[in-house]
Amino acid sequence: MLSVFNLVLPFFGLIFLGFFVARINRQPLEALGWMNTFIVYVALPALFFQILSKTPVAELTQWAFIVACTASTFCIFLAMFLVGFVRTGKIDESTIQGLAAAYGNIGYMGPALAILAFGAPAAVPVALIFCFDNTLHFVMAPTMMAISGNDKRSASDLAIGVLRKIFFHPFIIATILGVTAAIIGFEPPIALDRLIDLLAKAAAPCALFAMGATLALRPLKRIPNELYVIVPLKLLVQPALIYCILSLAGDFPPIWVNTAMLMAALPTATNVFVIAHQYGVWVERAPSCILATTLFSIATLTLWLYIMTHGWVP
Repeated sequence: MLSVFNLVLPFFGLIFLGFFVARINRQPLEALGWMNTFIVYVALPALFFQILSKTPVAELTQWAFIVACTASTFCIFLAMFLVGFVRTGKIDESTIQGLAAAYGNIGYMGPALAILAFGAPAAVPVALIFCFDNTLHFVMAPTMMAISGNDKRSASDLAIGVLRKIFFHPFIIATILGVTAAIIGFEPPIALDRLIDLLAKAAAPCALFAMGATLALRPLKRIPNELYVIVPLKLLVQPALIYCILSLAGDFPPIWVNTAMLMAALPTATNVFVIAHQYGVWVERAPSCILATTLFSIATLTLWLYIMTHGWVP
């Protein structure tokens, strides 16, 4: 158990430091703008490119794994959406609730934590889950908002907007470039390789610190009643569900299964608030879901990592 604590606590320590510094320094939320730009457009893409460019191509085409992981995410989204819709009858609010239960922090927390826990082989399933889960969310959010009437764009503008979000996202561009480099056997020059390595190493600490600062600076105005469903769905049900679906889908390496469960067990992504703010729906309650799942995940992630690293997953 001590080894698991030593693994998890530095990550949450970085989040706490970001939270603490933001509280005492009292900089506005906008002050994080350039740091977030560095993380999203430079550091994390460098990490994805570095990992994927050195990966055997055969490992990048595990379609059964991709379908199983994406299906489990969609099942959680659908379950919470139905709960929300039964309670409120509103498609737009139910969509944000579904995203809060299904959309984990797979960008900021996922890559570094998975690689640290399971080693470099975890990088490929991390990248696959990230790309296809994000594609799912990029499609689901505008589509459901259009159905609800919240998004007034035409069908063609909506489709173009979805495709732009998918193919122009820095992480996905980096993934495409990394896969291409792996296929053609490209090796960057020494100077460029060292630059990529420096940027990749900066990704995790910067992302976690910025996440803590964002939680501190984003006020909590309303606690949603749905929080009692969202927290267990996100932190307990989703990792268990992904294990069951992967068990039915095929025979995958243990590291891939453990990585998928870890990614599913991550707290709600801060992007859920961004989507809520974009459409003006559930804006005051989305931060509560992010903060609550992050706090509870200290215990649940520790539990899941203990189960996985001690061979309790069949």
